[in-house]
Amino acid sequence: MNIVREFSLFTIHFLIKAFLLITLSLGIFFLPSCAREPEIKHPETITIGFLSDAKRLLPPFASDSASAEISGRIFNGLTKYDRNINIVGELAESWDISPDGLKIIFHLRKGVKWHDGVEFTSEDVLFTYNIITNPQTPTPYSSIYGPVEKIEAPDKYTVKVTYKEPYAPALESWGMGIMPKHFLEGKDLTSPEVNRNPIGTGPYKLKEWVTGQKIVLEAFEDYYERRPGIAKFTARIIPDTATMFLELKFGGIDYMGLTPPQYKLQADTPFFKRHFQKFRYPSFGYTYLGYNHLHPLFADIRVRKALAHAINKKEIIEGVLLGYGSPCTGPFPPESWAYNPHVKDFEYNPQKALEILLGLGWRKGKNGLLEKEGRIFSFTVITNQGNEARIKAAQIIKEQLKNVGIEMNIKVLEWQAMLHEFIHKKRFEAVMMGWALSRDPDIYDIWHSSKTKEGEFNFISYKNAEIDRLLVEGRSTFNQQKRKMIYHRIHEILSEEQPCTFLYVPDALPILHRRFKGVEKAPIGIWHDFIHWYVPKNRVEWYN
Repeated sequence: MNIVREFSLFTIHFLIKAFLLITLSLGIFFLPSCAREPEIKHPETITIGFLSDAKRLLPPFASDSASAEISGRIFNGLTKYDRNINIVGELAESWDISPDGLKIIFHLRKGVKWHDGVEFTSEDVLFTYNIITNPQTPTPYSSIYGPVEKIEAPDKYTVKVTYKEPYAPALESWGMGIMPKHFLEGKDLTSPEVNRNPIGTGPYKLKEWVTGQKIVLEAFEDYYERRPGIAKFTARIIPDTATMFLELKFGGIDYMGLTPPQYKLQADTPFFKRHFQKFRYPSFGYTYLGYNHLHPLFADIRVRKALAHAINKKEIIEGVLLGYGSPCTGPFPPESWAYNPHVKDFEYNPQKALEILLGLGWRKGKNGLLEKEGRIFSFTVITNQGNEARIKAAQIIKEQLKNVGIEMNIKVLEWQAMLHEFIHKKRFEAVMMGWALSRDPDIYDIWHSSKTKEGEFNFISYKNAEIDRLLVEGRSTFNQQKRKMIYHRIHEILSEEQPCTFLYVPDALPILHRRFKGVEKAPIGIWHDFIHWYVPKNRVEWYN
């Protein structure tokens, strides 16, 4: 009897929770006007919802979004972007560039401390450079510094960099986080022990890391600019946006990127207007369906073009993003100065897609699927759990391709497993992912044919000799108008060859608790001045 009663209670609890999660994900769960205020236990802590855990925190290995987000708060580069997307000094106070652009002399800030109290010097810069450019270091950023001929440290506060040839992204490249020589020299930098115990010069230092649950950072009291206004930064790993939204409502987190249904149907209620501030701006990146070019099916450009004609991007943007996004035509979003406005998107034309495939010898079978030489046109796309937009987009594409006679299966994987067991090892046929891009249009690491080794970013194994040449030319040209012409041509070629189907540029839809003040939306987003955010002592001021 007790067993039956316990089972019944469990069932009721499960059904209630399932109802809440389903209705939230669909955007039809409405909060009562009398919903209670979120319980804020630690006002000076900001808690962020992360869909996945970080993997490694040292800058050369922080290649996934979660690791990069945390690493960026622990480490500083010599340079950074300001609110208006201009390069300014960070650990470098200033610099001098020779007229031919082949020499940069960085003048470092004096008195900057590592988290353990040791002073930051030019030796740390040389150490970081040598680690990242060492062929034995398994990092996707090995080419970030470009054609450096030599790097010298004349004294503790000066770094002199000499280039073999002009390198346009030079200043941006030195935004890579600098690592402490005194702490890391002689250690295995790829080991979990080192990557889970980082020491940086950044505004926050690591306090706690509970795998799969949370990462806690605390303000660095001796940060060179000033002590951050927010005492702690906590990343809570919640691999589901519906659950994350519940945590936001009840005070478990302070910030998350909303899904379009949440933004449109939830964030406009009186409750959310009172307790939260929301933002909307185009993200500097895109979502794509990538094809493994080592697979014989996708090595044929005609197949990839047929797939592009078979996919209706407008339907995806309306159905998944609810209009909060725009079609993507190539490797640059419309906000980039390298974007080519003359590139026309592939026309949605399933009949044309079918004609291309029939011309390649595919024929419709009895089950409606295309067949050739005894096998059906079938492939599997992998994507990460927790990203509902990508999963829903994949489901729509599955139905669109089915109309042409193509069977597309979907496999949803945990992020780290997908990245390290499938992507890096090229054990996939197709992948639904996104690129968050640098503000400089140098995309050498993503598209150059030399960047296909395990752990590098050209994991779809795309190769094109003209693209290789243009990528090198683009990063060695200082004149922005000439660079623009180069990247316009790159945009044109990649759109024509469709190494992946460029799907959409989503809008960023962040929401933040209203108690945080000093938040300013800028061309680069809202996080550019985070150390100056603060929480008023008087709670009445939270909602003014």
